[in-house]
Amino acid sequence: MMDELFYQLQNQNTQWVLLGTMLLGLASGVLGSFALLRKQSLIGDAMAHAALPGVCMAFLLYGSKSLIWFLVGAAISGMVAAWLIQFIIHNSRIKEDSALGLVLSVFFGFGIVLLTFIQHNRGGNQSGLSDFIFGKAASMVGQDVQIITWIAAILLLLTAVFFKEFKILTFDPQFAKGIGLPTSFLNGLLMVLIVCAVVIGLQTVGVILMAAMLITPAIAARYWTDKLGHMVIIAGIIGGISGVAGTFLSTTTKGMATGPLIIVAATLLFLISLIFAPKRGLVSKAIKQMKLRKRTSVEQLLLSFYDLTERAGDKYSAASFPLDEIVKKRKVANNLVSQSLNELLKKRLVMKAEGDTWRLTENGLQLSYQLALNQRLYEMYLMHEMELAQLQITSRDDVDVEMMSGDIKDRLMNLLKDHNREPMLLPESKNNLSRKEWLYQ
Repeated sequence: MMDELFYQLQNQNTQWVLLGTMLLGLASGVLGSFALLRKQSLIGDAMAHAALPGVCMAFLLYGSKSLIWFLVGAAISGMVAAWLIQFIIHNSRIKEDSALGLVLSVFFGFGIVLLTFIQHNRGGNQSGLSDFIFGKAASMVGQDVQIITWIAAILLLLTAVFFKEFKILTFDPQFAKGIGLPTSFLNGLLMVLIVCAVVIGLQTVGVILMAAMLITPAIAARYWTDKLGHMVIIAGIIGGISGVAGTFLSTTTKGMATGPLIIVAATLLFLISLIFAPKRGLVSKAIKQMKLRKRTSVEQLLLSFYDLTERAGDKYSAASFPLDEIVKKRKVANNLVSQSLNELLKKRLVMKAEGDTWRLTENGLQLSYQLALNQRLYEMYLMHEMELAQLQITSRDDVDVEMMSGDIKDRLMNLLKDHNREPMLLPESKNNLSRKEWLYQ
């Protein structure tokens, strides 16, 4: 297999196709990032379908197959479709998704009519226009790749030059307009760049699959970063790798089209990102969820220990409770009870007493007191949120008594007394123990 692949790579046509698909993936990934973040994912699909009548019209006017004229016709047709979409949105009650579907279907239907007309005329079957529907990368020659190279290079250059403007326009168009940026021009320029990226991909992946080529690398890149600059670079890399991988698969698999294999490669990279991305991937989320459940169960057990010990009214060392009573106080998943109790035991926060009972240690009492205090302060905050809105607390972990002003602290403590929620069981000593250090390491 490796010998066959090496042999195929010596073929000049394969080299041209490899270069063309790599550049297409790079440009598509970069521009697709902006389309995705602007919530215009379907714009690529609409532009790809709208380009077909432009290709057919270019053939009828020029009289023979010419990639450069096909691309010009497709670009004009795509930009007319983009203008129509914006015109319909701004001058009617039709929403963007409906406008996209309307323009897509009308232009594609008109393109199929023109394609049928051409193919029924003499020499029409040799026009090669059907390749633009499903794509046929193997039909590219050196001149075609040179055209794609120049267009892709121009697209990347313009994106780099206007990157800051596109960034502001994507995330805050009102601010962009407020600081005097020519938003109409920038919107039009970005749309033209997306249309051009779609157009140069028609011969490679075709009208049907071009939307996936534009969006899939961007979606995959979104899982790896929160920064637009990094996302654009990663999306370009994923798009380029998809183009190269699809071409390699096509050269080693007889009868398999390059375009669909490129999309399959891009989809595989998306699935890898979906599963294994370090922050947003499913594996990472599952691990975080497991850690959160473990942390919550440990804290719930400590709070149960504190509540029961506080209710007993005795010195903490004399108060011990059976495990069933502790678990009953606060709901903890059965499969986590034993694990959480062992964690508390290992950290020397609880200890086993006489019989099958458990009690808090001095360190456990101090940490459980901190947990109970924060929990009850958070409850007071929720009950009087309008009065204490300046604290901007979103969870119990945000409660930090030491960072509060004296007035706020006194107000919360008074609220605890008024509602009989003040923790009554105080630790004998304060060692400034860290919850994170003692509970979660």
